[in-house]
Amino acid sequence: MAELPLAPVERIMRKIGLSEGVDRVSERAVQELRDELESIAVELSKKSAIYSKHAGRKTITHEDVRLAREQK
Repeated sequence: MAELPLAPVERIMRKIGLSEGVDRVSERAVQELRDELESIAVELSKKSAIYSKHAGRKTITHEDVRLAREQK
């Protein structure tokens, strides 16, 4: 089940679209981007949690997220 609300994703897409000369964004396009963003967030969170656990902490820090982002 989707966790991220569609409205903020749609606002971002519309703003970028308008700056690129695109007038409309389909509902399905918004859903697809939302799904992809959620997938990225889940994977990044998992990797961040691993870094936190490895450091002996129970709190994910911004450094954990940064390290997870840099991991390929």
